[in-house]
Amino acid sequence: MVSTPGRPGRTVAAASGRQVKLGAYVTFQGCTWQVAAVAGASVTLVGETGQTASVLASFLFADPAFTVVGSPATGVQPWGLLESVPERERERALAWQRHIREIETGLPDGPGSTGVPRPEYDPQRQSMAEREQAKADELTRLGWPRVSRATVRRMRARYHDQGLWGLIPRRKPSSATGQADERVVAAIMEALRRQRGRSKGTLKGLRELTGQILADTHEPDAVALPPPSTFNRLARVLADPLEHPGRPARTATAPVRPFTPTVALRPGELVQIDTTRLDVMAVGEDGKPVRPELTIALEVATRSVVAAVLREEGTKAVDAALLLAEMAVPHPVRPGWPDHLRLAHAAVPYDRLLALDARLQSAAARPVVVPETIVIDRGAIFVSTAFLAACESLGVSVQPAPPRSPAAKGSVERTFGSINTLFAQHVAGYTGPHVLARGEAVQDEARFTVAQLQELLEEWITACWQHRPHDGLRHPLLPKKALAPNEMWGALLGACGYVPLPLTGADYVELLPVRWHPVTGRGIRINHRTYDHAVLNEHRGRPCPTGAGGKWEVHLNPHDVRQIYIRLPDGQLHEIPWIHRDHVHAPMSETTWLAQSRVCRCCWPGSLRSSGLPPTTTSCTCWTGRTPAACSCCCSPA
Repeated sequence: MVSTPGRPGRTVAAASGRQVKLGAYVTFQGCTWQVAAVAGASVTLVGETGQTASVLASFLFADPAFTVVGSPATGVQPWGLLESVPERERERALAWQRHIREIETGLPDGPGSTGVPRPEYDPQRQSMAEREQAKADELTRLGWPRVSRATVRRMRARYHDQGLWGLIPRRKPSSATGQADERVVAAIMEALRRQRGRSKGTLKGLRELTGQILADTHEPDAVALPPPSTFNRLARVLADPLEHPGRPARTATAPVRPFTPTVALRPGELVQIDTTRLDVMAVGEDGKPVRPELTIALEVATRSVVAAVLREEGTKAVDAALLLAEMAVPHPVRPGWPDHLRLAHAAVPYDRLLALDARLQSAAARPVVVPETIVIDRGAIFVSTAFLAACESLGVSVQPAPPRSPAAKGSVERTFGSINTLFAQHVAGYTGPHVLARGEAVQDEARFTVAQLQELLEEWITACWQHRPHDGLRHPLLPKKALAPNEMWGALLGACGYVPLPLTGADYVELLPVRWHPVTGRGIRINHRTYDHAVLNEHRGRPCPTGAGGKWEVHLNPHDVRQIYIRLPDGQLHEIPWIHRDHVHAPMSETTWLAQSRVCRCCWPGSLRSSGLPPTTTSCTCWTGRTPAACSCCCSPA
């Protein structure tokens, strides 16, 4: 017998036994067949009951149950495990391999090698037993300990059965707990089981619980607890790595399921939306410092921030709905921006895009995408009726992220960190990522209003983020070069094209949240504000023919209460102004109005109350700050 050149350590006899040749019996699809003919790539099989089948050899070998009856199963030796073996043992195994090859073939390098066999190992002159004895004597002379003919025969059998891996010395695996008392080990396992799913304690507390279990299971003081060092070692060995007493009880960064990266191959295929607090203090509408909320929409295929909204108070459903319209239409170039921030100077086929959408002529260098799928968390604003209705009207599929799975929106979560480090820390009023990094008087450093921060953020996204190379963007032809979001958008446009979505001002109004109010003789009253216009003359005091309870459909922007929009019987939304809009030259939010409306009714003159103007702190004689100092019986929202 000689070993096969392609399979070291396997003999020709054993290898030939695994061959599919005429007369061999094989197992295929749970039945036993005999090979009747082999013609090219086809194998003709004859079953036990005489049926025949012609099968492609590749299909025959691909069957999971395929075996050749009476032959060892084929397999590749675990060569990678040899790297974990100490170098001395690996060299000894390779030496045994050369000696065994010389015993069987006469040459240390096996069949196919050149040279002349030594007389004591010549297969033509010496028997196998004589060659084995000669090798045992030779190894004894070389100083190998305890080498006999039986040892040589045993090593040959292990080599034929397992290959080179069989020549590695086998040691009995040591127990992870060593010589620890089995009763102590069982008590530690029980203590770990009781702590599973509960708040984590310390190793010292786990040791005390183990002692109580030993006392309850056995007689008190019958089993002694090991010293703290030994107990800590046993606890680390027996505890699951995720349930170790020293690890956090819950973590959002260690998913229990295999991590699968999010992949998108075309612009707009997948957009992730999320909201967080920006690490910057801004000046609120009342002049006091506030920390605004930032909501962004990240296009995964290009890592582009296609929409961003900053709000002083909590983000509302209307903000998420307007985010859809903002990402689907071109972003206009703001006054004062340099020409290189225009789309005409970006790395995109501008002339071809302009032929499709004339609105891109004055657009900023930012992608315009029509989202196919939006990934959201389960926040109230994203599962609201207003947001879901807006997505349905634009044909967008909404996909909620699984609970407790931050990796489902990993791209947008990481982008928030980039915005805070690349943009927020260079803005006056930066708060830092946590309390320990915060300055002593951050509130006094606030210099920008929320609207001014919005303009700064829009300019930074266009000028910096969209032109900054992103390590997660790679072109198939340039795998070593990181592309910028605008460059990736230009590359994907050639493969997927551009689909413009025409949205008008009426479309934005349709995305505003809906309320239902009656039309009275004085107009429409909302939170003590009066809205009136001549178009309401023929509908005053009349019920709506289509509305529930006779009320009319009204759309209101909570961030600008100076006007509302009502749907009249002609099906169109008509703008109805606040009767005092001419005196308010800046947008006023609903939150600011309600904050100014908490006064004492007895101190609010009836003439001022009837005028519809919001009260101020000077109009209430018992108002100090935000808490009424007196008149508790009538202090309530006006």
